[in-house]
Amino acid sequence: MNSIHRRSVLLAGLGAAGVGALAACTSDSGTTPAALVDPSGPAVAAVEKQRKGTGRTHQVTLTAAPAVLDLGAGITAKSWAFSGRAPGREIRLAAGDTLAAELSNQLPDRTATSLHWHGIALRNDMDGVPPVTQRTVRAGANFTYRFIADAPGTYFVHPHVGVQLDRGLYAPLIVEDPREPLSYDDEWVVVLDDWVDGVTGTPDEVLAELRQGMGGMDMGGDSGSGGHDMSGMDMGEASASPSGGMSMRFMLMGAESALLGGDAGDVKYPYHLVNGRVPADPDVYRGRPGRRVRLRLINAGGDTAYRVALGGHRMTVTHTDGFPVEHQQVDTVLVGMGERYDVLVALGDGVFPLVALAEGKDATGMALVRTGSGTAPKATVRPKELDGRMLTASELRAADDVRLASRTVDQVHRVELSGGMATYDWTVNGRAFDMDDPAAHPLTVEEGQRVRLDFVNSTQMWHPMHLHGHTYQLAGGGPRKDTAVVLPKKKLSVVFDADNPGRWMLHCHNAYHAEVGMMALVAYRD
Repeated sequence: MNSIHRRSVLLAGLGAAGVGALAACTSDSGTTPAALVDPSGPAVAAVEKQRKGTGRTHQVTLTAAPAVLDLGAGITAKSWAFSGRAPGREIRLAAGDTLAAELSNQLPDRTATSLHWHGIALRNDMDGVPPVTQRTVRAGANFTYRFIADAPGTYFVHPHVGVQLDRGLYAPLIVEDPREPLSYDDEWVVVLDDWVDGVTGTPDEVLAELRQGMGGMDMGGDSGSGGHDMSGMDMGEASASPSGGMSMRFMLMGAESALLGGDAGDVKYPYHLVNGRVPADPDVYRGRPGRRVRLRLINAGGDTAYRVALGGHRMTVTHTDGFPVEHQQVDTVLVGMGERYDVLVALGDGVFPLVALAEGKDATGMALVRTGSGTAPKATVRPKELDGRMLTASELRAADDVRLASRTVDQVHRVELSGGMATYDWTVNGRAFDMDDPAAHPLTVEEGQRVRLDFVNSTQMWHPMHLHGHTYQLAGGGPRKDTAVVLPKKKLSVVFDADNPGRWMLHCHNAYHAEVGMMALVAYRD
């Protein structure tokens, strides 16, 4: 997420120290970090003391290093991963436990990295966002993240440097509820991912091509507002002779989805994985007929929304982004990048495909559920449930015990999403986030406020907007979430309580949109 090109040498040299020196910086805008809560300051420490802890500590080590990954069906990929596997080994602890996670950076070429604990409302200086909350962890160095995970739910961990998210550096993080109200027999964690690294190129090569933009090509008269409209030019012509000598090795053309409001994505991925496996050699969950299983769906992808269905079954949605919702029975759910959904299914007898349709991209990932005898379906199977009752977040309502209390909004911030494919210039409020001056244009709040964010999408593409350190609630009693899809040319309003002081990123969870600038800082005033 954070640009590794402009400052990787500087930050790698600073190493894995804390954030104290960062607070001494000043901003050309006139806003000084001294006016904002420090990520390691007393306000952060005070809130951390109030978190209810069990006194137990769960220790893990995540070693980020090069790996040759087996994707199944004889396909291997040279990538980076935690301890040689992707997804990384599941981290599971109980709500209130302290997580002590040591990151060991063994990446090549002096590559710096960090760990972001996606969805967790944790102490600010453990959020893993260089240069906002920490310095990058240089190659060969270690850094230990330590925080109380007091909110049960389905989360995951990934880097927050460059486009490292689109490699194999991610792992599920499950915080169990000691007073779990749901009744079920087993769990299956399902991680979805779009894969390019070590197969057709690297995420950095993808980004370099996307940065060239589509200027000079026929964009249907609206080149600056997003979308890949190639009016008057067929795809073969665009690929063979792009204007200005632009490469078309990675850019995806013609991906359209009515569900996503038009353009579905930017990147051509050769594979779509479920739990690290291709459909031709899928991951298999083995169970017994009649058992009630909780599926924890996590979209760790860089550029793809997935429509997920289990052939021959209906699903009961119970949670999104870790928080309970009023239960709804559906055939399929749409999961944007960074989103998570928990669903319950009562298993039938046989062999069933769990299919993740890459929305608008005409490709699928697949895993299998096997409870009895039977032949596995073809890798290209598309169960009818994919076209059945669809659920999106806007149709959900927060469960009573997590619904925010009604109160007056104290602070409103307009968050305009702008930019497009012509020059690949995705921004928030007309500005690309400046990693050299991260506190230049903060969206400021004060502790105790009720805050409303009005996402206004002026582009022709959808954006999954993720807020660190908090969950917000969709307007009108909607679900509690930390990542929500904002459709093109639409407005989405969310509210949250400013109860976790610090400096928090707000950004599109399309890895490439964020990296070129679709990020902002939500900062507490000191």
